[in-house]
Amino acid sequence: MEYKLCDFPWDDSERKVAIDVINSGNFTMGAKVQEFEKKFAEKMGTKYAVMVNSGSSANLLAIAALCYSKKLNRGDEVIVPAVSWSTTFCPLAQFGLKLVFVDIDKETLNIDLKSLEKAINDNTKMIFLVNLLGNPNDFDKIKELVNGKNIIIAEDNCESLGAKFNGKYAGTFGLFGTYSTFFSHHLCTMEGGVVTTDDRELNDFMLSVRAHGWTRNLSSDTKIYEKKDDPFYESFNFIMPGFNLRPLEIEGAIGIEQLKKMDRMIEQRKDNGKYFLSRMKEFNNIRVQKEIGESSWFGFALVLEGELSSKRAYIVSNLNMANIETRPIVAGNYTRNKAIEYMDYKIPNELKNADEIHNSGFFIGNHSINNNKEVDYFVDILKKSIK
Repeated sequence: MEYKLCDFPWDDSERKVAIDVINSGNFTMGAKVQEFEKKFAEKMGTKYAVMVNSGSSANLLAIAALCYSKKLNRGDEVIVPAVSWSTTFCPLAQFGLKLVFVDIDKETLNIDLKSLEKAINDNTKMIFLVNLLGNPNDFDKIKELVNGKNIIIAEDNCESLGAKFNGKYAGTFGLFGTYSTFFSHHLCTMEGGVVTTDDRELNDFMLSVRAHGWTRNLSSDTKIYEKKDDPFYESFNFIMPGFNLRPLEIEGAIGIEQLKKMDRMIEQRKDNGKYFLSRMKEFNNIRVQKEIGESSWFGFALVLEGELSSKRAYIVSNLNMANIETRPIVAGNYTRNKAIEYMDYKIPNELKNADEIHNSGFFIGNHSINNNKEVDYFVDILKKSIK
């Protein structure tokens, strides 16, 4: 038997629309991407959605738009949890922002609220929250912390599509939310990402930055630039330093089909999560992620405690030999990575919990189909490994 990190959630419907795009001869960003964006925004309950070529690019695009629109400026401090994927942090550094790393909550694995409160000061301009492994943050308490302060709230929701807090989708609580539709994520367009927002100005900046910094994709009534009534002139007219982060038309077409299945796949992940939690009650020295609101269970995180805390390498090796795929909990404590040397940052308080999962944590996958048998297999191998 084997237990993979993810399943492959395509069927004939995705294959058909992919072939339709190929047969159309229209490969780059076009009508299908635009349709996906419209339907994604409607599903999330936001005014705008901008599709890009990856979740990493979604973060890059959003941060670039914030800086070009002067909502953030070089040197501004941005608070981030110490545990996330590298491209949560990299765009902040690349645009000259100062990262303030704070610890995570040892139970939820999201940002620790006490550490967050201590880190907020007059220089804090944004809190970039991460909904880790499907688990939303406690947005009510976070809003209390920033009440009356001019601090932007934003969400890296790349791992948590479909998660909800008080009935509202994660990714829609801040100025923007980012999502990944990479192969292993809740929706799979193979490569792909999305940014959602209700802010028209930010959306227009993103439309320009996504495609070279040109004006071609801006509407005639945009407020960030006065477009000329001359399509030839506006076809190659650049108003800011942009990137090429455009998705392919085939990704948009597949995304439309995946959205139709989203509710079913998320509910299955939640059911799988309940079963996983029930089985993990059989262990005393293994801690699992505590759910906030309604997690969409990207994967199942485990932290080894007590006498098991130093045995991760042995346990992971046994699991891998049994064809059970494992990974670190995202990037562990990111400040332990060499890449930090290239960033302007500070660590105001000890990152004790981030260090714990860096040294003693790992995760296994969750699927969009029932994987109870795989979880049973995992539990059996895990029990044999810790005897």
